[in-house]
Amino acid sequence: MFTMRTNIRWMPIVVTTLLLAAFAGCNESRTAGPAPRTDTNLQPVPADQNARFHQTEPTGKTAVESAVELSREHAKLAEEMVALRELSRQLQTENADLSGKLAESQGQLQKTRQELNEANDLLIEMRTELNNWKSDVIGFRDEMRDAERAQLEALLKILTILGGEVRTQTAQSANPALP
Repeated sequence: MFTMRTNIRWMPIVVTTLLLAAFAGCNESRTAGPAPRTDTNLQPVPADQNARFHQTEPTGKTAVESAVELSREHAKLAEEMVALRELSRQLQTENADLSGKLAESQGQLQKTRQELNEANDLLIEMRTELNNWKSDVIGFRDEMRDAERAQLEALLKILTILGGEVRTQTAQSANPALP
């Protein structure tokens, strides 16, 4: 069978041949036409009515010139159609490539969102544990102070029982170098 390029090459020739054949049969002699009929029962037909049924002189391009021009225009449009089809194929290929990349990117985006949510949950859990640790350390300090105070009171009682003298001094009077 013929390919698209073969059809495009033969198309202007075929169109030109068909147009020439169509216009070749239309060349009748151009006369004024038959004389108006005058029957006894019929009225004569005016000449302007007869003239409208006959071809007038061409006022522009001939049939050959029109056919050549149409075949040129057809060839030009056929070339443009081939170029547009090639562009369409290229765009379809590019579209398919971009669709594949989009699907891949969507998968990566979904995975990244999931990892981000997991990291966010981990940070929230770590912050909660840090706050708990802070409260435990502060509570442990108070427990240590209470334990040391209890030890000092027990030591004071032991010293008092042993007969030692207890002086109560403040931290400033015991250490004059401190402000």
